[in-house]
Amino acid sequence: MKRTIAIVGSGFSSIAAACYMAKAGYEVTVYEKNKDLGGRARHFTHEGFTFDMGPTWYWMPDVFERFFGDFNKKPSDYYELERLSPGYRVYFGQNDFIDVAANIKHIISTFEAIEPGAGRELEKFIDKAGKNYDVAIKNLVYKPGLSPLELVSKETITELKQFYLTISDYVKKHFKDTRLQQILEFPVLFLGAKPSNTPLFYSFMNYADLFLGTWYAKGGMASVVKGMVDLAIELGVTFKTDANISAINVDESGAVSSIYVNKEIIPVERLISGADYKHSESLLPEEFRAYSDSFWNKKIMAPSSLLFYVGFDKKLDNVLHHTLFFDTSFEKHAKEIYDNPAWPKEPLFYASFPSMTDETVAPVGKEAAIFLIPLAPDLEDTEELREKYFQIILTRLEKLTNQTLSNKILFKKSYCVQDFKDDYNSFKGNAYGMANTLFQTAFLRPKLKSKKVKNLYFTGQLTVPGPGVPPSLISGKLVSEIVVKQNTLHHEPVI
Repeated sequence: MKRTIAIVGSGFSSIAAACYMAKAGYEVTVYEKNKDLGGRARHFTHEGFTFDMGPTWYWMPDVFERFFGDFNKKPSDYYELERLSPGYRVYFGQNDFIDVAANIKHIISTFEAIEPGAGRELEKFIDKAGKNYDVAIKNLVYKPGLSPLELVSKETITELKQFYLTISDYVKKHFKDTRLQQILEFPVLFLGAKPSNTPLFYSFMNYADLFLGTWYAKGGMASVVKGMVDLAIELGVTFKTDANISAINVDESGAVSSIYVNKEIIPVERLISGADYKHSESLLPEEFRAYSDSFWNKKIMAPSSLLFYVGFDKKLDNVLHHTLFFDTSFEKHAKEIYDNPAWPKEPLFYASFPSMTDETVAPVGKEAAIFLIPLAPDLEDTEELREKYFQIILTRLEKLTNQTLSNKILFKKSYCVQDFKDDYNSFKGNAYGMANTLFQTAFLRPKLKSKKVKNLYFTGQLTVPGPGVPPSLISGKLVSEIVVKQNTLHHEPVI
């Protein structure tokens, strides 16, 4: 008989793992608790508008190319990409904003015009960040996190100090203008940690931002999910939605024997969970859980988010597809996420207006808007708080962009901490997994292979390599390689 494997969840890591496992000759079934595929990258449609519910940034296009290339395909076989130019805008106050160009030479010129000497410093920084990117992609992020020796190479030893200096240490030493500092600190927020806690080595995120650029897939990230699902189906993967798993059963030999799917017992030969790691382990008998509650409670989780999906009855002025609002204290908001968790008094926020680039996601003459406020995980979440913060950011948006919008709202939908818990069983309602700090990186993250159950594996943002869409694709590849290697060692036949 053909070898079989069940996969829990249908986020990017799970779909990637499903593709690799099918390519390796396995019969693959993916179980998704929600009615739509994509995990956090689901989409929401209403009255002719389409919104990405989760990730909206398409960075590190080479990782997507490598993924599809592993199946002799290209991203363009499944979706259409456009490089945004400028990549995004950052507001620092009324009539005070910086557009980040799509060309690194133009970005260097912008820095130089704002702060004499900053252009030269940026050129040096991006050169080093590019070398870090090469090291990360070639030597680190495609490693399974099994041993600290994975971090040891000629390149990493040479640059050891970059693991002890932080992004903030470097940026504040070499750039004096606070606006430039914030532009350079912002990309590591995708790793789910404060720049002051993120090793300088992770400047490779700046290379991804400023050199590789910001891209958009027509139709949004939903089209990327669809492309990957289409590839998986071509490879023979079966997807089952509205399939909630409530228990993972382990037999006397210490192996997963079956799962409860909508209270039905489904036998399984091996299992990969791309669902929340802590939740997945909570479905096991207690003696088979590798990580305790105290382990998880000590970890630095990436932020949660308050999101709004808004349809406007007009095209907006003075914004770009991606627009960041850094007109309040960057450091103060970061402290309210990581150091003293609380609803922020003066939140930074991000907005995406995909209909500025893509006419298919909103009716003619109207604008689709996605707003995001980063929050500490596990905060109190009420409709009153959501509405309060919507009014805060709407007022600031109107002031900073010099337009009246409150009377142009057709509808809005909110999404926050409790929704992350309900829809994704997300630990503390986190939005991005576990932060990639120095002591939560590589081999120090929860393992891809269960320590206590023979045929149980994990993938996604709480394991290796970490938060973000490209790392999730990589995580799916890494876990599949472990499964295939283990089963090859056991000489299991494939028919």
